Amino acid sequence: MSTNYDAYEVVVGLEVHAQLLTDSKLFCGDSAAFGGDPNTHISPITLAHPGTLPKLNKKAISYAVKIGLACNCSITRHNYFARKNYFYPDLPKGYQLTQHTTPICVGGYVTIRTQDGGTRDIQLNRIHMEEDAGKSLHDVDAKNTCVDYNRAGVPLVEIVTEPDIHSGDEAYAYLTELRKLLRYLEICDGNMEEGSMRCDANISVRKKGDTKLGTKVEVKNLNSIRNVKRAIEFEAKRLIDITEAGEKIIQQTRSFDAGNGTTFALRTKEDANDYRYFADPDLTPFVVTDALLQEVTSSIPALPEERVARYIQQLQLPEYDARVITDEKELAVYFEQIIDHSSNYKAAANWMLGPVKSWLNETGAPITAFPVQPATIAALIALIDSNQVNFSVASTKIFAALLKEPGKEPLQIAKELNLLQDSDEGNVAAWVEEVLNKMPDKVSEYKKGKKGLIGLFVGEVKKVSKGKADPKLTNDILLKKLQ
Repeated sequence: MSTNYDAYEVVVGLEVHAQLLTDSKLFCGDSAAFGGDPNTHISPITLAHPGTLPKLNKKAISYAVKIGLACNCSITRHNYFARKNYFYPDLPKGYQLTQHTTPICVGGYVTIRTQDGGTRDIQLNRIHMEEDAGKSLHDVDAKNTCVDYNRAGVPLVEIVTEPDIHSGDEAYAYLTELRKLLRYLEICDGNMEEGSMRCDANISVRKKGDTKLGTKVEVKNLNSIRNVKRAIEFEAKRLIDITEAGEKIIQQTRSFDAGNGTTFALRTKEDANDYRYFADPDLTPFVVTDALLQEVTSSIPALPEERVARYIQQLQLPEYDARVITDEKELAVYFEQIIDHSSNYKAAANWMLGPVKSWLNETGAPITAFPVQPATIAALIALIDSNQVNFSVASTKIFAALLKEPGKEPLQIAKELNLLQDSDEGNVAAWVEEVLNKMPDKVSEYKKGKKGLIGLFVGEVKKVSKGKADPKLTNDILLKKLQ
C-alpha cells in the first residue's frame, strides 16, 4: 500500500548564519576578511590567551539593527552577550559569545512570492549577534585534523524563523529573498559556497489538521539554497515514512550529502540547557540609542519590493522586467543611471534584459565590470528613438563595437561603420521603386490579396539599401505604392 504523503504537513524553521561585512572581528581588531593563509588573521585575543579581553565592534551592531529594520523586527534597546559553553576544537575559548535572552531584533517577517503568484509573510522569531567558530580541515593531513582560526570571532547574525515554512519551495523563496536583502543592505555578500551565509533546517511533519509540532530533526550547514530545498524534501519524506511505519522519530542532528541527495545522522540533539548560558562578565551590556537607530534607519537604501512597486507604478514597466532588474542591487543602480539620461524607460529595461544581461551571462562577470557606461546606453536608445539606426543594428554592430571601445559615442561608431539610417523620402522611394520593378509577379499577388508579401518587400528594400533605409518610412511608402 502506497504512502499518502499529501495527508501530511511539513513544518520547517530555518536558522541562517550570515557573516557581517565588517573589516574586523566581533571582539577584536583582527581581520574578518575571507581567505588568507591559515591562521594569519589571528591574535592572542582570537586565540583566547589568558588575560586577553574582548571589545565589541560597533559596526556589527549597526549592521544587525539594519537587517532587523529591513525585516520589520522590533529592536531591543538594552542588550548583553552570554557565554554558550560547549567544546569544539575550532572554538579557541571553549565557549561562544552570543546573545541569549536579549536578541537584538525580535519578531518581524520576510515576504516571499508563492508558486501561485501570491505573497506570504514568513514570520521570524529573532535575529541575534554572535561570533563565528574557526574551521576544521580534514583533507590537509592524512592522519590529523588541522584547524584554521581565521574565521574564529568573525561577526555573525543568526536569523531564526518561526516554524512557518511548509515546503522546500517556500524555503527556497525565503532564502532567495533574505539573501537579496542582505546584499541590498551591503552587510553580507550571501556567498554560501564561501560559507558567509549558512543555513540549518529544523524539519518535522504532522498530519494535516494537527496543531502540535512533531519531533524535529536538524539538518546542519547546508551550503546552497538548492541544497536546502533538496534536504527538506528528502527529510520530509523520510520522516513520513518512519511515521507511517509506526516507528518513533528520534530528535537528532543530521548532515546532507549533496552527491546523492540524502541526509545522515551526526549526533543526538542537545537541549538548550546543555549549553549552560550565562552573561559574559568581560563584556558590559550595550544600548541601541535613539541616535544609532536614526543613523541606521537613514542609511537603508530603497529595498527590492519598494523598487519593484516604483518601476511598475511610476515607470509603467511590466512586473517581470521590474523583478529581473531589481534581482541584484547593482543591476537596479545601473538601470536607474540609464534613466537619468533617458525617459524611454521600457527601452532601458529592454537593454538591461537583452544585450546587457546576455553579456553578463556570457562572461560570468558582475554588472560592476560591464565596460559601457549607463549614459552611453542612453545615447544608444536616443539614436534608435530618433530613427537614425534600428534596434537590430544598435544591439549587434554598435553594441559590439562599444564593448571593444567603450569610450566612444554611439553616433561616432554609427558614422564610422556607415550604419546611419536614411530617412530621406526620395531615397527610400527610389529603393522601393527598384524592388517593386524587379518583382512584378509578387506585386500582382499582393494586389490580389496576398498581403503577407509586405514583409518580403521590406526585406528586399533593406537588402538594396544595405540596411540603411528607414524601416517605418519603407513600410509607409510601400503601402502607398501598392494600393
